[in-house]
Amino acid sequence: MPFDQARFLPLAALIVGFMLAPGCAVDPGSAQREPILLTTEDEIAFGEERFPQQQQVSGGLYTVDPAVSRYVASVGARVAAVSDRALPYEFVVVNDGTPNAWALPGGKVGIHRGLLVELENEAELAAVLGHELVHAARKHWRDQIQGGVQSELGDSGVAALADDSNPAAVQPGLGLANLNYGRNAERESDYYGMKYLHAAGYDTAAAVTVQEKFVDLSDRRQSRWQRRFRSHPPSLERLANNRAALNEFPPGGELGTARYQAHMATLLRDRDAYDLAEQAQRTARNDPAAAARLIDKAISQQPREALFHSIGGDILASLGHHADAVRAYGKAIERDPDYFAYYVRRGLAHERLGEQRLAREDLARSNSLLPTPFASYRLGGYALADGDRAEAKRQFQVAGRSRGGLGAAARAAYVRLDLEDAPWKYVRAGLGTDTGQIVLRIVNTSDYPVADIVVRVEMEIDGITSYRQLRMKHLDPGTYDDLETGIYRGITSLGPDWVTVARAQIVGAAPGW
Repeated sequence: MPFDQARFLPLAALIVGFMLAPGCAVDPGSAQREPILLTTEDEIAFGEERFPQQQQVSGGLYTVDPAVSRYVASVGARVAAVSDRALPYEFVVVNDGTPNAWALPGGKVGIHRGLLVELENEAELAAVLGHELVHAARKHWRDQIQGGVQSELGDSGVAALADDSNPAAVQPGLGLANLNYGRNAERESDYYGMKYLHAAGYDTAAAVTVQEKFVDLSDRRQSRWQRRFRSHPPSLERLANNRAALNEFPPGGELGTARYQAHMATLLRDRDAYDLAEQAQRTARNDPAAAARLIDKAISQQPREALFHSIGGDILASLGHHADAVRAYGKAIERDPDYFAYYVRRGLAHERLGEQRLAREDLARSNSLLPTPFASYRLGGYALADGDRAEAKRQFQVAGRSRGGLGAAARAAYVRLDLEDAPWKYVRAGLGTDTGQIVLRIVNTSDYPVADIVVRVEMEIDGITSYRQLRMKHLDPGTYDDLETGIYRGITSLGPDWVTVARAQIVGAAPGW
C-alpha cells in the first residue's frame, strides 16, 4: 500500500490534540490509570498509517516464499488470541538480514528475515512475536514518543527524510520500530510474553532459548549488529528473569520444531545466498568485479530474490554501466513491484542515460511508496522545468526537511521560488523619519543574500499623494539598510500599508537538477 501523506496529516493533528488533552483512563493492558494520549481507535489508526511506511523503511517485505509470511502470521494470531488486549494484530516478514523484530501502536508487528533463520522452532517464533505483541498491547511506545510526537507529526509526518548522501536514504519517522525501551518495559514484555506463550500451548522454555540466542548474537556478532539491539537490549538479567519465570509458567508445551523447519525451508536453504549478497555489498566499493561475481552466484542460487538483482544493479551503476543497471533494477521490480528503493535506483540510472521521462516516472512511483529527499528534490526540478512552480515548491519543501547537502540545496531552491512569489515574506520594509525626510528601512530576514530588491512606497497626506519605487541592489542575510525616499512631510505616524515589497531574488545561480 503506498504511503498516503494527505490522509496521514489529519490523523497526525488528531494525535497531537489527544496528547495535549487532560484526563485519565484505564489501560486495558495494564488495568492502571494513566494520562489519556490516544483512544484505542486513534492508536489503531496511527499504527495502520505507519505500518506500510515502516515496512518500506525496514527493507520491504520478504516475497520470495509467501508461505513464510502466512505461517508467521498464523503463529502470531495464535499468540494474539490469548493476549490481554484485543487489537487488530498484524504480522509481516521484513526482507532484512538483521536479527530484529519490532512493534507499532495498534498491534502491528514486523519480524526480520535475519531473525527467522536464527530461530529453531515455532515456540521460539511465538516467543519473539509474543514479546513484541506485549509492547503494542501495553503501550510501551507511549513514553518514548510523548516528548517528540508533536514536533515529528507537525513536520508533515514524512518518514524518509534522513541523511541524504544515499539516493534511497531513509529513517523511520518517529523511530517507532527502534524505540529504546527501558528495563521495566523489557521485563514486562518478557514476563507477559511468557504468559501468552504458556496460554497458547507452547513450551515456555523457548523464551529462555531465545534470550540465550540474543545474548550469544550480541556477544559474537560484529559491531554492525549492535544498533539493532538498542530497542531490545539482550542481557544476562533478562535471561535470568525468564528462567525464573519458568516456575510460574512451566515448560512442557509444544515446540513445533519439525513444522518450523518445514515452513522455513526456503529461507534456510537460501541463507548462503544472502551471505553472498552481503559480501558483495561490502566488497563493491574496493573490488566491484569480485562483488559482481558474488552477486551473480547469489542470483544463481535464488533468482526470485529481488534484492539480489538490485545489488547487481548497484554494482553495474558504480562501473558506469547504466543501461545494464536499468535492466537489473527492472528484474528487481518484476519480482517485487512494491518496494520504493528499486524505483529510486532505476530512476537515477535512467537519468544517467538522459532518459528524463522514464526517470521521472520511476521517482514518482518511489515517492508514492515512500518519500525520499533524493526523489523529492529531483521531482521538484522536473516540475520546475515544466513550469509548475507550485509542485516544484512542494517537492523542494519536502526534500528540504532532510539533513545534508541535498537538503540544503532543496531549501535554497524552495526559498528561491517562494521569495520570487512572495518577497514580502523574506524582505521586510518599513518607514521612519530622519530630519524631516521619510526614510525606508529594508531588512533581509532570510538566510540567503538577496538582490534586485524593489519596494513601492505610496502615501496620501493632506490630499497630496506621493509615490516612489525604490531599489536596493544587494542585502546580506540578517542585515538591513536605509534608503532616502525624498518625501518630506510633517507627520507623526506612518502607515505600514504604505509600503509594498514588490520584487527580490536570491543571489547566485539556480541549483542544478
